[in-house]
Amino acid sequence: METTYGKIFFLIFISLIAVEIIWSLLTKRGSYNFKDSISNVVIIVVGKLIKPLSLAWGLFLFNLVEPIKLFDIPINLFTFFLTFMVVELVYYWYHRLSHEIPFLWTIHHTHHSSMWFNLTAAGRLNWVGKFTSVFFYVPMVILGFSPGLITFCLALSLLYQFLLHTEAIGKLGFLEGKFFNTPSAHRVHHASNKQYLDKNYGGMLIFWDRIFKTYVPETDKVNYGVTTGFIGHNPLVIIFKPMIDYFKQLFSKQKTKKAL
Repeated sequence: METTYGKIFFLIFISLIAVEIIWSLLTKRGSYNFKDSISNVVIIVVGKLIKPLSLAWGLFLFNLVEPIKLFDIPINLFTFFLTFMVVELVYYWYHRLSHEIPFLWTIHHTHHSSMWFNLTAAGRLNWVGKFTSVFFYVPMVILGFSPGLITFCLALSLLYQFLLHTEAIGKLGFLEGKFFNTPSAHRVHHASNKQYLDKNYGGMLIFWDRIFKTYVPETDKVNYGVTTGFIGHNPLVIIFKPMIDYFKQLFSKQKTKKAL
């Protein structure tokens, strides 16, 4: 059954990407770059190949802390809603800290380094991040939230976020900046424009951005990518270069301190 659902979702994703490519060509929007899209596809494929390992790692961590959970939260309609809201809150802070903490940014940099914004960019996710992000949800298990329900809510959010990575959908009128995240709000998040930097961290919801005052609407034309410039099309460079540069700089500072 799971394989069947996986095939259905895969066909839906491919169909949506095909539609977006046709739209981009007809409107001459230029949302796609062939080399960049190939890089994204390679990153996605490798990510899928290591997914069983990252899932096993997450399950291991959740099982490790479950015996020390503080409460035993039952699963019902109310706790499903509560779990979803807390997962979105944790995601907001994980996402925000991935921009604010240098090491976490070296991982998240991968997702922001594309200068083209389209549905393939949604899967441009660092492979290392698949193993580090789960730590942020461990406290929820310790509190007593169901690991299965946490995983389901996170999967639901990530599925929704796939649809946010497009220029084909304009502003959604009165829905903008209210409760749910939108493509317009997420375009702002991927912008390198000064006024847009480090804004709109929400996953499925924009609600938490409103609460923590990090929401900014899309007004000026969005320039995609990172402020440090184009990184290239090599998937290995896209994934690992920011981390390598970070550690090189860190070790260089340590050597300088010792020399003094």
